[in-house]
Amino acid sequence: MSTNRETMLAKLADLESEHATAVAGGGERYVARHHERGKLTARERIELLVDEGSAFLELSPLAGWGSDFTVGASVVTGIGVVEGVACLITANDPTVKGGASNPWTVKKIFRASQVAEENDLPTISLVESGGADLPTQKEIFIPGGKLFRDLTRASARKQPTIALVFGNSTAGGAYVPGMSDYTVMVKEQAKVFLGGPPLVKMATGEESDDESLGGAEMHARVSGLADYLAVDERDAIRIGRRIVARLNRERPAVEAPYAEPDAEPDGLLDLIPGDLKEPFDPREVIARMCDGVSATNKVAFDEFKPLYGPSLVTGWARLHGHPIGILANAQGVLFSEEAQKATQFIQLANQSDTPLLFLHNTTGYMVGKEYEQGGIIKHGAQMINAVSNSTVPHLSVIMGASYGAGNYGMNGRAYDPRFLFTWPSAKSAVMGPAQLAGVLSLVARAAAEAKGKEYDEEADAGMRSFIEASVEEQSLPFFLSGMLYDDGVIDPRDTRTVLGFCLSVIAQTPIVGAERFGVFRM
Repeated sequence: MSTNRETMLAKLADLESEHATAVAGGGERYVARHHERGKLTARERIELLVDEGSAFLELSPLAGWGSDFTVGASVVTGIGVVEGVACLITANDPTVKGGASNPWTVKKIFRASQVAEENDLPTISLVESGGADLPTQKEIFIPGGKLFRDLTRASARKQPTIALVFGNSTAGGAYVPGMSDYTVMVKEQAKVFLGGPPLVKMATGEESDDESLGGAEMHARVSGLADYLAVDERDAIRIGRRIVARLNRERPAVEAPYAEPDAEPDGLLDLIPGDLKEPFDPREVIARMCDGVSATNKVAFDEFKPLYGPSLVTGWARLHGHPIGILANAQGVLFSEEAQKATQFIQLANQSDTPLLFLHNTTGYMVGKEYEQGGIIKHGAQMINAVSNSTVPHLSVIMGASYGAGNYGMNGRAYDPRFLFTWPSAKSAVMGPAQLAGVLSLVARAAAEAKGKEYDEEADAGMRSFIEASVEEQSLPFFLSGMLYDDGVIDPRDTRTVLGFCLSVIAQTPIVGAERFGVFRM
């Protein structure tokens, strides 16, 4: 077994452990209590909702990692196929503080809403939430209103919104069924009200009970908030599936013949070095990720400008039959030639309405007098301009390093790729830990010299060690995924499958390239 494989397998074991924590929700005790009440967990509800045998692409499963909150942020989000229609699904996890929303829950649902909007997906909300986590309300209340705005704007865009209410949906949570196009409530389980009996008692002095105040039957028979009354959870899911079936959103299957990759995807574990300073050939990644040679795909990868700007590999390929343009970092640093090559390639992809895939492994744009005089800022700006104004769908995978402005030029999170995933080998920061600590050391040393003070070398060594450790921790994929800076950390061997799923979702709507870009400084 190669050293690279051993290192990657160890990282994948850590990833599996973190995912298991997210799947466990509130833990065995609370899951058991939930089942004893005759209720299904969030993921069990999703499994019954999506078409049998179809995939569910979970998004942001590690949200909140490294924070004081349970990994996963008490909500499950992702894309699943329901009655043949790709849908964005959100499901509160009632085993985690009753499904209450914390700051990471809000951010995770914001991201899910963005995915639904960009890919023209109906949204199905599986609701069971106690509203906001009150101790952190200051971080939820003001920005949280966007959740309800997104629902109503989705409806205005004719992207249907469906709420299946399985339990409590109180305070702000009541607005999800209230603002959805279709609302289904489970008899004797769903409770939807702005204020529960205790709050009503405090505010008005009125005595009331859950059922008369916000029960499913009351809303079905009296208030009219419930469009359908389900006898149990499975019936609610059945009704939800029938609603989707009647949306008149059946899309023709977007399938094309394809061949499996020319190289075995399992080989990616041997390819990616444990030390990101060691280069690897991205063409070997492409060979294990994209469609191989077939009768309809004469060449697996048509490289564009192979002799110019060799630190960036560009070219055309197919992935599960879908045409894509690829930009992949080769030797880490981006020079002026690579930036100009990328700019032209992005324009060509927009001219041919072809989605773009960015494969990151870069330390950023080259620095130094020679390169500054050669126009590296102008050329990097051209690439970032092209990325910013490109209108074809973008997909990003951070394989290794993604440092500095290279993260921007390679379509990092700030540039809104349709989907962005990281590998366990990934790192992302303003610069490498040693470089960042070194810069701070040089600045501090210069400041001491300017004041005529003797520099404390022992304190400098301690500072550098602390900064390096901090930046290293904050650059790791779990930390970044916890911050919602990606849509998930994935096994490199699954990349082809994940990207193929994403491309099939993207292909359901027209792909139109940009007609103009901003001013390119020449």
